[in-house]
Amino acid sequence: MAKLMHIIMLSCLKATELIEKKLDHKLNMMQNIQLAMHKSMCKACTNYEKHSYILDDVLKHPMNKELSPDEIEKLKKSIITKLNN
Repeated sequence: MAKLMHIIMLSCLKATELIEKKLDHKLNMMQNIQLAMHKSMCKACTNYEKHSYILDDVLKHPMNKELSPDEIEKLKKSIITKLNN
């Protein structure tokens, strides 16, 4: 039973590797099951996946306009505020 649990359960390191792989490639059925089981018990990896999708989307579709210095400062303050909360 312990051997089976070791096969099914992933570490957070392996889960994040699969999350990143999932952004560019299709996971096989076993990997999908393992990742789903891990995320059902690990809020940190679930949040990591959400943030990874957001970052991937932003990096694949950059803004077409340049920001003014005021807009950049406002954005920096917004990011710092969100990080502190």
